[in-house]
Amino acid sequence: MFLKFLLLLFVVELLSAKTLELQKAEIYHDQNISGWFMSEKLDGIRGYWNGKEMLSKKGYKINTPKYFTQNFPPFELDGELWIERGLFEDVQSIVMDSRPSKEWKKITYNIFEVPNANGNFIERLKRAKDWFNLHPNRYVNFINQLLCNDVEELKQFLQEIDSKGGEGVIVKNPNMKYFTGRSSHILKVKKFRDMEGEVISINRGAGKYQNMMGSLTIKLENGVVFRLGNGFKIEERENPPQIGQIVTFKYFGFTKKKKPKFASFMRIRDTKN
Repeated sequence: MFLKFLLLLFVVELLSAKTLELQKAEIYHDQNISGWFMSEKLDGIRGYWNGKEMLSKKGYKINTPKYFTQNFPPFELDGELWIERGLFEDVQSIVMDSRPSKEWKKITYNIFEVPNANGNFIERLKRAKDWFNLHPNRYVNFINQLLCNDVEELKQFLQEIDSKGGEGVIVKNPNMKYFTGRSSHILKVKKFRDMEGEVISINRGAGKYQNMMGSLTIKLENGVVFRLGNGFKIEERENPPQIGQIVTFKYFGFTKKKKPKFASFMRIRDTKN
């Protein structure tokens, strides 16, 4: 009976969750970002504080320990729940657990926006900084925002973050009032690498890819096997690379299991090269 009650609570929470209207970044494509602010894009779990509780970007309640949100303000915050570079899977397992564990002491809340506050970007952040100056919390940080004067500074900063194993950079127009949704006033910049692997199986698609290739199973030189399902045109799904062929794909770092992150198909290797 108790298990049925827990299952009912889970279903109610699932049905009541609603994707939040937050800011979303577009991809950087050589836009003019002079005078914008740049910051490291942390590879954690996004956490939205609604003034009372922490929610995921999809609207699910994040069960934080009481000490973690002690002294949090009655107004909104947007930030990243994070440990350190390369530990996304650890963050995910800790944050998404239905019962907060002692591992939460590893997590920090890294603020990058104050939703619906008045003023420009810097003025909105100041509201939260002023609050935590008066109401300290050891688990709260503010993501460092650096003025970007030109593209060369952005490239240098991206190279610095990449060399440390970071995920990428966010650049943001500081002059805008708070907005929601995807916008060209906030851009994500990532430096991808490419790699090759052998096709060892072709996996059928479903839904809109029914009767086509859904993904390829790829084997890397080091023996790691993973599925590559992004980056394909419809024509390539209808006539996919064949078993035994070598394909090139781009990726952004590795998971703890050494599998490429955010892998996307680029091309079939020319056997003449």
